Amino acid sequence: MSDEIYNRIFKAYDIRGKYPTEINKDFAVVLGNGFGSFVGAGKKVVVGRDVRSSSKELSDSLISGLNEAGVDAIDIGIVPTPIVYFAISKYMLDGGVIVTASHNPKEWNGFIVCNGEPQVIGMGLGLEKILELIKRKDFSLNGGGSSEDYSSKALEDYESFLKGKANVKKKMKIGIDPGNGACSEVAKRMLSGVGIECHAINDIADGEFSKRPPEPKPEYLSEIKELVVINNLDFGVAYDGDGDRAIFIDNNGNVLRGEIPIAVFAKNYIRSGEKGVYEVSCSNVVEEMIKLNGGIPLLSRVGHSFIIKKMREESAKFGGEISGHIYFDETNYVDDAIFATVKMAELLSESDRKFSEVIKELPRYLTLTKEFEVDDGIKYLLIEMLKSSFEGSGYRIITIDGVKAVSDKGWFIIRASNTTPVVRLTAESKDKEILDAIVDFAESKLREKIAEIGR
Repeated sequence: MSDEIYNRIFKAYDIRGKYPTEINKDFAVVLGNGFGSFVGAGKKVVVGRDVRSSSKELSDSLISGLNEAGVDAIDIGIVPTPIVYFAISKYMLDGGVIVTASHNPKEWNGFIVCNGEPQVIGMGLGLEKILELIKRKDFSLNGGGSSEDYSSKALEDYESFLKGKANVKKKMKIGIDPGNGACSEVAKRMLSGVGIECHAINDIADGEFSKRPPEPKPEYLSEIKELVVINNLDFGVAYDGDGDRAIFIDNNGNVLRGEIPIAVFAKNYIRSGEKGVYEVSCSNVVEEMIKLNGGIPLLSRVGHSFIIKKMREESAKFGGEISGHIYFDETNYVDDAIFATVKMAELLSESDRKFSEVIKELPRYLTLTKEFEVDDGIKYLLIEMLKSSFEGSGYRIITIDGVKAVSDKGWFIIRASNTTPVVRLTAESKDKEILDAIVDFAESKLREKIAEIGR
């Protein structure tokens, strides 16, 4: 495999590409050799996988590569990604690998690698070192590694963990849509186990994702919206392909923007002196709700490796991303969609207010997002060129992730996606005319720089 392909599939915080042209069993063996050499012979790591038709082959090949490097593998089979994180902590392992392409289409697959904290190993956190080992084929292949099946044990232990953390105070009825992904059957089992009445659709594992795509976009969620309304459920949740993202639907069947559940959790979960971490694209409502009860808001780059790192460094109580990743200190700072579902049910069980009534209590902001297709080879160059474009424009500029421009009337951010050839423009204000003006200004600068690159 060429360095060009390696550079393309190694992303900001995972490895992802099309199967079998970029990700295949031969690469999985090489990755096992590389990651095994990185963690060291004699160490023990967990391996889990999603439901994609290629994932079993890739998982087996990865384990073979790990064993060649003298690393023992604990195979937990098809599980939501958060259960891999859980297993690392529970069994005090030295790391883990999840075979998944998360929300990408079925033609894709990939790998998320973790250390023993557990912490996703992204670029700047060790993934670049694994890439260099692979490019140089600088492996320590002493052999002697073994493999052990923990697939049933891991689920049983995670179920016990959830039962120990849940405190749902009255009967709650919810709907879930696993999208035939890794949460299929697992989520319903876990939620029912803590006393939640669970209505499920698309709940059979299907690597072809024949019912809906693995990314739970609002346009794909008509079925779960209808389920919630027809059955008079308290709320609904849709999961992505690997089960680390939760998209919430209120009792009226409205799909909620990602910052709304984060704000609800922040308002009811964070107390004086406790810290909440949120990413740069989040609405101001999140910061307001963290501050409401004396909490301390902390801004982070987008991406679970960056959020988790910040939460660990700051001993934060809670964190969130608008894409649906929600993090708790109780889960050892990792994002866990099933745990977030339990916590939302627990929160709503504490009063007689409906979910829609809880949401109405939040401050209201107007938000607009636009996407622009920009080749992976130039999208980061584009962001660098934009950083000086807004100087002297009356905005306070934040550049920890993309370019965010903030004023007392609103803000916008332009940033490159870490996983797709896309640059996103998001803007917010409480006034529609001001929002439109902000978007027009930001978009004009963006298009100007795109044209400049093209010349």
